[in-house]
Amino acid sequence: MSRDDDDFRLRPGRIQDRGDARTGRRRAGSQASRASTFNGQIQQAIRRAGGNPSRLGEAGKGGGRFNERGRGASVAAALKSRNAWSRLDRLRTRSRRVAVKARIVKLNPQRGAARGRQFVSAKAVDAHLRYLQRDGVTKDGEKGQVYSAGKDVEDGRAFVERGREDRHQFRFIVSSEEGVELSDHRATTRELMKQMEADLGTRLDWIAVDHHNTGHPHTHIIVRGVTDDDKTLNIAGDYIAYGIRERASEIVTRELGRQTEHEVSRGLEREVDGDRFTRLDRMLLAEQRSRNEFTDLRPDRDMLESLRRNRALLIRRARKLERMGLATQVEPGRWTVSPSAEPVLRELGERGDIIKTMHRALDREGLADARAIAGYVLHREEMTAPIVGRVLDKGLAGDEMGERMRLVVDAVDGHVHHLEMDPAGVENIQRGMIVTAGAGKTGPRASDRNIVAIAGEEGIYRPAAHLEHAVGTVERLGGDPAAYVRSHVRRLEALRRAGHVERIDADHWRIPADLAERGQAYDRTRDRAAGRVTVLSTLGLDRQVGHEGATWLDRELASRQRTVLADDGFGRDVTAALARRRRWLADKGYATEGVDGRIRISRDLVQRLEARDVERVGRALAADRGREWQPAIPGNHVAGTLVGSTQLSSGRFAMIDDGLGFSLVPWRPALEQHVGRLVSGVALPGGDVSWSLGRRQGLGL
Repeated sequence: MSRDDDDFRLRPGRIQDRGDARTGRRRAGSQASRASTFNGQIQQAIRRAGGNPSRLGEAGKGGGRFNERGRGASVAAALKSRNAWSRLDRLRTRSRRVAVKARIVKLNPQRGAARGRQFVSAKAVDAHLRYLQRDGVTKDGEKGQVYSAGKDVEDGRAFVERGREDRHQFRFIVSSEEGVELSDHRATTRELMKQMEADLGTRLDWIAVDHHNTGHPHTHIIVRGVTDDDKTLNIAGDYIAYGIRERASEIVTRELGRQTEHEVSRGLEREVDGDRFTRLDRMLLAEQRSRNEFTDLRPDRDMLESLRRNRALLIRRARKLERMGLATQVEPGRWTVSPSAEPVLRELGERGDIIKTMHRALDREGLADARAIAGYVLHREEMTAPIVGRVLDKGLAGDEMGERMRLVVDAVDGHVHHLEMDPAGVENIQRGMIVTAGAGKTGPRASDRNIVAIAGEEGIYRPAAHLEHAVGTVERLGGDPAAYVRSHVRRLEALRRAGHVERIDADHWRIPADLAERGQAYDRTRDRAAGRVTVLSTLGLDRQVGHEGATWLDRELASRQRTVLADDGFGRDVTAALARRRRWLADKGYATEGVDGRIRISRDLVQRLEARDVERVGRALAADRGREWQPAIPGNHVAGTLVGSTQLSSGRFAMIDDGLGFSLVPWRPALEQHVGRLVSGVALPGGDVSWSLGRRQGLGL
């Protein structure tokens, strides 16, 4: 029987820690000091070489981003694999850090695609540029200046007009960590854009605005989405995510020089107690992911060089996260960071930025010390109660990349509110105005129920019949019956434009039986989640006190349901202004002072003051145009060219010029599209006009 003692089969098993090779014994704590698997030992070797095992295989792979094969893809691939750190002898340095935020704004749908909410309107594009150029953004607190590759003073509106038909535009915010040290932000931006043109292989049509109104100076850049031969410009997603940042870092590093490890650590030290997502948090999470369990900060652990040098800072940051409930120390030196840490910290950072914005607005008005931070209220999606107050600030919300607008309102409830909403709802709102903001009514409007009741089973509403029905009741309550009915007609005009009711003629309206439900749905659609903002007065409190016309203070004095005022903040200011206005009215004869010293306000105060204001302003405007002043008399015809509108303290008024005479009548939104054209109607009691324009003139309202 033949034998072959050399015939055997090798069966490799799992590679294990065999302890000290010299003694043959397993060292105590080997599970804590060495990787227990072959893969773990490989990761340790990569770390010792200065690499990151959690990013193995990333070089050469697509980032999975939008438009991977756009312009700049090959450049981005080379830049992604580049290490920011370098070593000269024993000195390690890194390039300067630059943050870049980017957004692709879709302007026009592709051929065959339906326009949807993802496309930004022309008005929103105009508003975005307008607020990039707003006051207070330069070093000297002046208005922002648009510049381009060749001009220090560029026409931003011309740039926007050139891009009206573009499919999209690119928006970037570039912010260097040491931006305050840069000598010329414009030169830096131009060098960056020149490098981008080389990387993308095309000239770029762009404008920029530098902002110095925050702790970190930054530059807003808008790039048209077209190449130099008018084709659509597609930029690779990885170039947007990595390439622009790396190119900006190169330029800033050339000017300011590379950072030493000591400088980097000093910058990280400032982030230890930050209530936002920091670089230290990113390092802790990366270490935890690489170990698939926890972050190990024990001194005898094998870790990346950057972690070892900043180990003390990382431990301090981990303890900070533990106090916030976002990390747990499993045992001394080993931490588990919560998966919710990043979103929570980012949310805290955004909240901190909003609070800083509110504080700056108050400081500009000299109110920072008079309004406690505890009284700041932030509204994101909706408001549960109406907010009445003075607008302290208006601008783009968030990081100023999108179209949503923010308002900072010093309210009569004693709080300072930060609101975010669609731009259409605040287009005419300016700083200093008194406004009311809040969600629409939760139930059907009383006016809609009244209209349905008057219409009856026939479904025909007649304003004349409603006036006869309302005269006695409204007068007993101290109101104006004609104005009461006009408010219902205005409501019907709004519902008619939305297709819910039909106007047969000036005194006949066809009303559906479910008008109340339709009206409620209409209000929800119009107001949306963020509510609406209505101007109560364009004048500040001090100007209202001695104004020769109807003001918000007068409406408050004459109202039976006054706004509730807090005995603090803006509420206290309004209370004092009401007392001063009451005294002024008595001195001018608009109110009477009794023997008991109390000042009594007449029921028709607002109407008298409004009529006086309209006549005073109307006569002045008529004289400027060389026309004769013609007040609108109830029952008379009003006709002429709608030449525009003017804002009075009591509201917005339409200017009507018939070639000889000039009239002012209350403005209606339906008139907006008819400026410069002939309009006609009949004046109603109280100064309003019932517009009845025929199709023959093309002005049906």
